[in-house]
Amino acid sequence: MVGSRKLSNDEVEALLSGLSTNEGADSSTPAFDPTAVRDFDFGSEDLSLLGDYYALRMINEKICRFTRSVFLPMLRIMPRISSFPPEVKSFDEYVETCDHFVSVTNNRLDALRGNSLLIIESSFISILTNSYYGGSKITDLHKSKGEFTATENRIIEIITDGMNRSLEAAWKDLYVTHFEPQSREENIQFVSFVDGGDTVIVCSFMVEMPNAEPANFDILYPLQTLKPISSQLRSRVQTEFVQDDRTWKQKMEQAVLSIPLLLSAELAKPKTTLGLLMKSAVGDSFPMAMPEDIIIKVAGEPVYHAEIGKMGANAAVEMKKRISLKKEQVDG
Repeated sequence: MVGSRKLSNDEVEALLSGLSTNEGADSSTPAFDPTAVRDFDFGSEDLSLLGDYYALRMINEKICRFTRSVFLPMLRIMPRISSFPPEVKSFDEYVETCDHFVSVTNNRLDALRGNSLLIIESSFISILTNSYYGGSKITDLHKSKGEFTATENRIIEIITDGMNRSLEAAWKDLYVTHFEPQSREENIQFVSFVDGGDTVIVCSFMVEMPNAEPANFDILYPLQTLKPISSQLRSRVQTEFVQDDRTWKQKMEQAVLSIPLLLSAELAKPKTTLGLLMKSAVGDSFPMAMPEDIIIKVAGEPVYHAEIGKMGANAAVEMKKRISLKKEQVDG
């Protein structure tokens, strides 16, 4: 499915016609006349419409991440999925380089009022089916290609449903749309998608697994479907959806609440003179009036009024009233 770039029939004919017209031409004749009038086809597609495909490449990277969770339960390993740069070609050109026996799902994109194709290799479907039902090795069991079994069709339904949800999650930062299956085929030549000469955007992906040949799947978008959002596809993607990660919040809260704090209990502030302090010796005492409440401080800041007492054989303090910092500052 992922092949080298081939010239179309029109390109080959144009190349041959150019060679034939130049064979008998005089070397002194200019190859190009800037004053000559040339025909312009107003129905031709502008292949530079999507710019550098930056947003579409970012979407494909997200598809790689999201689809790993779709294949993991079946393969029982985490596959490595990578994407290729999007290609612009006619639908006929893509069909020529694609295997005829593949899983083809035609999805409807209501928000864009268009369709897309999800093409998965038959060998990859065989590997997923074998592994899902307890196969010990990741191998392709399709010796004779012709049609999918009922079991494989069920696997295709599970896979396409999970991949469509992944496509929606990957697209939602740029454009919210839904991928709804309309039809499924086993031969891409039977698909009523677009006309053969219409331009499509081909997004190819490779799935790498240990001890197995890489598998491929493609996603096709008609150029006409993506035209309404061409300006967004030329811009950088910015996430507008803030995901609520409760696990991270809980861990952050536990980490904050686990910070060790040193409590200090201030009993009183006795006063004396410098003279008495200099004359004091071991055994001398200073009078101290005990207040009704003592102050509990954390990092030097008062937080509670407390009462001193006992807890078993140990001295303890009982919190009586929380100190409002704003009130204390106003009173001060």
